[in-house]
Amino acid sequence: MTPGRPLLALVAIAFLLLAGGCRTASAAEPPLIQPDELVKVLRSTAGPKPLVLQVGFYVLYLQAHVPGARYVGPASSPDGIRTLREAVEKLPRSQPIVIYCGCCPWSQCPVIHPAYDTLHGMGFTNVKALYISRNFGVDWVQKGYPVTTGQ
Repeated sequence: MTPGRPLLALVAIAFLLLAGGCRTASAAEPPLIQPDELVKVLRSTAGPKPLVLQVGFYVLYLQAHVPGARYVGPASSPDGIRTLREAVEKLPRSQPIVIYCGCCPWSQCPVIHPAYDTLHGMGFTNVKALYISRNFGVDWVQKGYPVTTGQ
């Protein structure tokens, strides 16, 4: 981690707190996929790969993200929800999709539930949320799972 990254993470956390960074009520709990499961799926040569969408904050996406993940923006904002809808509107409703954020502990994430509710409401039937119990750095990066940085 470079010296500037902890500061960027603190800025992102401060943004979350100022933006009301607590979880909102959800129509349904999203089915979960564990990090090690997703790594196996992404490395496998069998079967279709899920579309992986980072539905959190851009600064965190730039620092490190799941290889192949597409950034759609924080699903806690109207712009993020609009971008999410646009990203998937033409896909078959059976398309495997994995959403994740990793900004904060799972129980406090302000974006996973709105993203799941949006996709579920659009009729997607194969959506899972990547279970990040603490944050992406601890639960993915520090475990040595593959990452991509930058855009």
